[in-house]
Amino acid sequence: MKPVVYAGSFDPITNGHVDIIRRAARVFGAVRVVVLSSPHKKPLFSVEERLDLIRKNTAEIPSVSAAAYSGLLVDYLTQEGLSVVVRGVRGMADAEEEASYAYANRLLSPSIEVVWLPADPGLRFVSSSAVRESFSYGRDLPGYVSQYTARALRAKFSSKNIPSGPKDPEKN
Repeated sequence: MKPVVYAGSFDPITNGHVDIIRRAARVFGAVRVVVLSSPHKKPLFSVEERLDLIRKNTAEIPSVSAAAYSGLLVDYLTQEGLSVVVRGVRGMADAEEEASYAYANRLLSPSIEVVWLPADPGLRFVSSSAVRESFSYGRDLPGYVSQYTARALRAKFSSKNIPSGPKDPEKN
């Protein structure tokens, strides 16, 4: 069976991502999580670090693999002989954005099918950017990331000498 592809930046992988991966594996059997590199983004984690976190976070989910690609998702799918993409949708704003990506991908490669999985209601407010921002101020978001991801975030921000917490203007 060919795997479905779940692609994104995963900077970092969250419990919302893991939920989509787990559910996609249950429905489709095999999932390939693909870290897409974009020259327009400045990621916190390297591609190798993100792949490592994906592997740690999905180790207990059968038939999950991780890969990286720099370029268009449609080109990756064509190169690998794959045609089904799974996307998580947290709400209407995500649905609008995902619809435009799906239409563009369909124009570039008519054989591509996109399947949307709605976010678990308890995880629909989880986003990598919210996680990064919270950790940048020394604050964990319980339930949003695994222990592996939390540990990596703490290490990343402590190594960057980023101050924890906003500066108090009264103390300057």
